[in-house]
Amino acid sequence: MKLHANARTCPNSRRLLVERVLAGSWTASAAAEAAGVSERTARKWVARFRAEGLAGLVDRSSAPHRRPRRTPPERVAAIAALRRLRLTGAEIALRLRMPLATVSRWLKRIGLGKRSRLEPPEPANRYERQRPGELVHVDIKKLGRFREPGHRVTGRGGHHRITQATVKGRGRGVVGWDFVHVCVDDATRIAYVEVLTDERGPTAAGFLQRAVAWFADRGITIEQVMTDNGSCYVSKAHADSCRKLGLRHLRTRPYRPRTNGKAERFIQTLQNEWAYGRAYTNSTERSSNLPPWLNHYNYRRPHGSLSHRPPAARQRELTGTT
Repeated sequence: MKLHANARTCPNSRRLLVERVLAGSWTASAAAEAAGVSERTARKWVARFRAEGLAGLVDRSSAPHRRPRRTPPERVAAIAALRRLRLTGAEIALRLRMPLATVSRWLKRIGLGKRSRLEPPEPANRYERQRPGELVHVDIKKLGRFREPGHRVTGRGGHHRITQATVKGRGRGVVGWDFVHVCVDDATRIAYVEVLTDERGPTAAGFLQRAVAWFADRGITIEQVMTDNGSCYVSKAHADSCRKLGLRHLRTRPYRPRTNGKAERFIQTLQNEWAYGRAYTNSTERSSNLPPWLNHYNYRRPHGSLSHRPPAARQRELTGTT
């Protein structure tokens, strides 16, 4: 039971009031004064108790019994039907000649406030390859390059406005972009990362070649690579690199970044713990701190999806190496 915010009594105090009047020979005015309520309120609770017993001492709904101006059920059904045709709230209000606020309120009440609710949620599609190197996930994260520390370090409020001059290297703030290329093994979550100057096809192809060699030095032979549909991954240079390396190239469905979720999740960890995990005086210092952080991630940091073991421990488990 939810009492009114300004209620002076509760069911127990009302019961005491009623007992004083009916069994204790108190007058209604005396019982009301002891309870801190009006005599009219005291008589109301006594009358309800006589009519309904203890159930009469519970708060009743304050909603009116009749609502003559309430939206008819047929109109609510029409709102729902038009919503299932993927019309916006404004379009529904125009067609039904109703206030937009009323349409929006009913859409929220019937659970169709967002058009995404028209389709059932897509079930989770979790998968994990069994062999190290069977599949690797590749992606790119763009980070602003800077020559001076920002407000995180200096304490100055606000953000520098990125202008064409700063992008070309003049002025303060962002002076271009760093492109962080990542490659994550699906089975072990071991990761290889490089900070490069662009995201063109030849650059992505060169990164893939170095990643394959890096994994080979650790006893992992890459068989398949998964990327999104970025221009560098559909380029001829990247296709030639995959063919020379003997890799099968898999691409995610358009607008489905979750398909490449292991790379997306690794990038989130990379941002939180490396890129934004500490205050750097410039982007060069940030890049120099990447190798030690990556070594920590691969060999010491507990991984939630690996029973809180580091990726290297998972590799030893799957390959039987020490």
